[in-house]
Amino acid sequence: MTKRNKIIYWATTVFLSFGMTAGGIQQLLQIGGYNEIVSSLGYPLYLLSILGAWKLLGVVTILIPKFPLLKEWAYAGFFFAMSGAFISHLVVGQAFTEAVPSLILLSITVVSWYFRPADRKIIFDKK
Repeated sequence: MTKRNKIIYWATTVFLSFGMTAGGIQQLLQIGGYNEIVSSLGYPLYLLSILGAWKLLGVVTILIPKFPLLKEWAYAGFFFAMSGAFISHLVVGQAFTEAVPSLILLSITVVSWYFRPADRKIIFDKK
C-alpha cells in the first residue's frame, strides 16, 4: 500500500469514525435534534436507539485490527444507513441541503472502504 493510499484511508476513516460516533451517541441518547429529523421522515423514535448502537459498534469494528468479514458488514451497515438517510430526505420532499450530511458520510464510507489496507480486506483464495 502506498503512502498516499494510507493517508487517504486513515484520513477518511478517522472522519467517518468521528461522524458515526457523534451521530451514534446523539441517536442513542436521542439528543441533538435527531428526534425532529426522524419524526419528519416518518420513522418511529425507537429507530434512533437501534441506529445509534449499531453505528457505535461499527466504528469499533472498522478501527480494530483483524476481523475482515466483520469490517465488511460494518461498512455495509454504514452504506445502508447513510444511503437510506439520503434517500429518505429526498423522498419526503425535503430540500437537498437537508440530505447533504448523509451524502457526505456515504461518500466517505465508500472512500474509506475502497482504500482499506490488505490486512483489512477479505482475501479469497484463487485456486
